[in-house]
Amino acid sequence: MILVVAHDAGGAEVLSSYIRQEKLDCIYVLEGPAKEIFRKKLGVNTCLSLSDAIYKASKVLCGTSWQSSLEFNAIKLAKLNGKQSIAFIDHWINYKDRFEMNGESLLPDEIWVGDEIAKSIASEVFPSVPISIKENPYFKDICKDLAEIDIKKLINLNETSILYVCEPISEHAKLQYGDKYHWGYIEEDALRYFLDNIALLSQSYNRILIRPHPSEIKNKYNWVFDEYKLPIKIGGSNSLLSEIMHSDIVVGCQSTAMVVGLLANKRVVSCIPPDGAPCGLPHQKIEHLRYMN
Repeated sequence: MILVVAHDAGGAEVLSSYIRQEKLDCIYVLEGPAKEIFRKKLGVNTCLSLSDAIYKASKVLCGTSWQSSLEFNAIKLAKLNGKQSIAFIDHWINYKDRFEMNGESLLPDEIWVGDEIAKSIASEVFPSVPISIKENPYFKDICKDLAEIDIKKLINLNETSILYVCEPISEHAKLQYGDKYHWGYIEEDALRYFLDNIALLSQSYNRILIRPHPSEIKNKYNWVFDEYKLPIKIGGSNSLLSEIMHSDIVVGCQSTAMVVGLLANKRVVSCIPPDGAPCGLPHQKIEHLRYMN
């Protein structure tokens, strides 16, 4: 019996897609955004406590989280109980930080990644841990969904819609490093930088949709209505793919949602301010607002 442990949205999307594609029989310990993702995708409504689930499991398959110690504790309990632990990394940045908590470092028995670039990064950071590629299951689901969408019905040649995908950058930095400005900027800085320079992306647009991260409250960015007289709406009511497909440009900092935008053949722009740490996404098709004139 495989125990699946997840908290953050990124790992939950990858793990839930993998389990559905492989038709695995699992038990679950889920918290945070992962609970809703597994409910929608797999109909998972019942979860166990971590201590109970460890004893029932033959091995542990988990994501990685910055918001929670859940996966870290799952790896620790797996080791204490002689159970194999596997962590699926869903991104391309901050690999070492994913396995550190309160000054303690703890690596799983095996790490899975979604592509060759991620494997190269993981192999360099974790030379002693076996690294395996499992073609990103979430992206496989996205590509399947894209193939079933009638693109022509979504195109409006007279209008340009921009989707802005948010990330709780300050919360991550504060929790991990004790300084919300660890990367030289916070989410409000990036959003203002984008809105102040939106003319560099398009001279004509009918909608700017700001989509909060799944871990953020929906009204977190309502301050933009007071600061900017632009055609802004708050998104997140529909699926990420739906909001991407109804947009022409996808803007963010270094979110996985931007890579989904690339899969959907959208123009994708990183708007990390000039004083911020560079975008860590390795995808060459991503444009960077800081380099636009």
